[in-house]
Amino acid sequence: MWLKVSSIILRNKILLLGILAVITLFFGYHARKVEMSYEYALMLPQKDQAFKDYLEFVEVFGEEGNLIIIGIQDSNFFQIDRFNAWKNFCTELSGVEGVEDLLSVSNSYNLAKNTSERKFEIEPLFPDSIDTQEEIDRQAEIFRGLPFYRKLVYNTENHTYLLAITVNKDKMHTKDRERMVKSIQKIARNFETKQQVDLHYSGLPYIRVVNSIKIKRELYMFSVLALFICIVVLFLFFRSFKAVFFPVIIVLTGVVWAMGMLSLFGFKITILSGMIPPLLIVIGIPNSIYMLNKFHHEYVRHGNKIKALQRVIIKIGNATFLTNLTTAAGFATFIIVKSDILRQFGIVASLNIMGLFVLSLLFIPIIFSFIEPPSSRHVNHLNSKFVSGIIRKLVLITEHHRKIVYVVAVVILGIGVYGITLMKSSGYMVDDIPEHDPVYKDLKFFESNFDGLMPLEIMVDTKRPGGVMQLATFNKIDQLENTLAEFSELSPPLSLLNLLKFSKQAFYNGHENYYSLPNNREQNFILQYARMGENNAGMLHSFIDSAKQVTRISLRMKDVGTKRMEELYAGFIADIDSIFPSDNFNVTVTGSSVISFKGTQYLLRNLFASLGLAILLISIFMAIMFSSWRMVIMSLTPNIIPLIFTAAIMGYSGIPIKASTILVFSIAFGISVDNTIHFLAKYRQELIATGWDIRRSVVLALKETGVSMLYTSVVLFFGFGIFSLSGFGGTVAMGVLVSLTLLVAVTSNLVLLPSLLTSLDKLTTTRSFEEPLLHIYDEEEDIELEELKIKDNNQIE
Repeated sequence: MWLKVSSIILRNKILLLGILAVITLFFGYHARKVEMSYEYALMLPQKDQAFKDYLEFVEVFGEEGNLIIIGIQDSNFFQIDRFNAWKNFCTELSGVEGVEDLLSVSNSYNLAKNTSERKFEIEPLFPDSIDTQEEIDRQAEIFRGLPFYRKLVYNTENHTYLLAITVNKDKMHTKDRERMVKSIQKIARNFETKQQVDLHYSGLPYIRVVNSIKIKRELYMFSVLALFICIVVLFLFFRSFKAVFFPVIIVLTGVVWAMGMLSLFGFKITILSGMIPPLLIVIGIPNSIYMLNKFHHEYVRHGNKIKALQRVIIKIGNATFLTNLTTAAGFATFIIVKSDILRQFGIVASLNIMGLFVLSLLFIPIIFSFIEPPSSRHVNHLNSKFVSGIIRKLVLITEHHRKIVYVVAVVILGIGVYGITLMKSSGYMVDDIPEHDPVYKDLKFFESNFDGLMPLEIMVDTKRPGGVMQLATFNKIDQLENTLAEFSELSPPLSLLNLLKFSKQAFYNGHENYYSLPNNREQNFILQYARMGENNAGMLHSFIDSAKQVTRISLRMKDVGTKRMEELYAGFIADIDSIFPSDNFNVTVTGSSVISFKGTQYLLRNLFASLGLAILLISIFMAIMFSSWRMVIMSLTPNIIPLIFTAAIMGYSGIPIKASTILVFSIAFGISVDNTIHFLAKYRQELIATGWDIRRSVVLALKETGVSMLYTSVVLFFGFGIFSLSGFGGTVAMGVLVSLTLLVAVTSNLVLLPSLLTSLDKLTTTRSFEEPLLHIYDEEEDIELEELKIKDNNQIE
């Protein structure tokens, strides 16, 4: 097959280059249209009950996560100059496009009883113009006497005040949200500078926008760094401009294809798909290294450029195809995960890894057939004393120190298995944000002063119209709220009861002692006051539906992680079941915090499944290639050990199992097995050439493929290492862990695999291995170049 492929490629060079150019122009045109994702990456499938519960809540009460929060800690907040500056600050913010409403101390309201019209009137606590400190002090005293606002917009214990900005939900799903957040930041920074104070920023919309800006910045940074590393490594190895320039052109073309494919599929750039360009650069370069290294080996052997290029296609085309297939399989397994962000990442990454194989297979033989053959300087790397010294030591270990290799492998396995038992699962809503980041610090500020910001909603359906307004329902909600108050991770609840208590306080002329639930006698006439007036009715409708059948209890909670959240969630359900009989009430716990926790759990389960699928698929590919189950086990052993080693490192160092760290294993396994395939393919070629001399075949395979394995390992190690510079903890963990895994994997493939082949020669190297389903070209088989009729500047073959 590969003989025919080489003939087609080398006979139709101009045509194939033209086709590649047209495809690249097509994808390049669409790549211009690719957009950043401005939507929350949902991890739960739409059929999941938790997601359905959330949609039901949104349908009744609207979205609960559209608040940008700004906080200030200031003992001088009620000083006239500072307070007026804060009022002006809020006024400026209200003029920002996309800001719909503000809630803060300065624009808080009080309820005043209008006896003649039997209604409550909403009056601003602080007038627009305040001229004296006495006036502020008087109004501040009234404000402090309203329990409704405590822990909602201020915390008296440490002089902390909060500003809640409601933003347009539609604008949050467009690129205009960046402009809106930057406008808010600009006004806030100006306030900080003038007043010499520090403000704190948080809220899910704010965190998502800041993250998307960072993703966009890192997309360019990592692409440039990956390219730089590949250029440096290629030049250091090959010392040739051509051997650097054309591989770079190949991977850049692959990036253009990937960006165009994102646009064509209707996908947007997310925190994961934003990593595709640098990943393709790093993963694509090894193809060129193996091909160029083989080209130089062949050319040095017989001095015929066209013959060398044809042998590049024939000898390693099959192995390179399978290595790219296994790598793509590692990414493709994410497609089974019913998470849009992971599925899109898996589809585009896997398709374009195979696209890079096609580009490398066509581009390198065609381009190098046109240019001058490599000079002696360009092939000197084959005789590098440093690399040759490493190879000699590897051969020495393989031939004389195999027992030590096995002892070390068993020790690593033992330590690894114990380390795995120390691994813990965890996931936070701001999982990827490092502790030194201002976003993380500000979130902790709000958690310590306002008991968190992550929305938690409890929706109570009384199953009958008007059921919410029954005193028995009020008492049950009050009982639940008192129970929830025992959880330190939760803020004080905000519900219909708070409005009723506020109304009762207003009915009794604002006396704080009356901030309590109306009794059965008080309920009717207080509710009559509350229903009168458009504003009053609007306040009630924020917490009940139009039929007065469904109500909500809104809480904020700390970002406690999936493990603690699972315990809390079970506790909430148990408390709800004990208070609300299921015959009369249907109560659901939802909100962004629940969706995030459930989504993380779902994702972890599915990522484990995808890892198992990756190992299964790659095992099948290896079985097809070598037709020997013993060889499959042999080939998997040096690649499973690095995964165990990395899992142990996670266990010992306290790196938790979460979505970003689970990704490591599928990606690293798919890449690391590439070295095994190249080595075994070359090993089989040498078996035929040496007349089934197993030990000599191992040494010869190590001497040739070992060089390429070393070269590619350097590219992959530093290429993935650049992700450690990310501002996202998950990306850092992925970069470091993949680099570590691949380093251990290449060591295992260079030391353990040859040792096993040498020791278990008769057991593994069977007749089925000699005659695989996929033919691997015989090293010594002659090639009839005359059939190609290719004219070269230096020779005619």
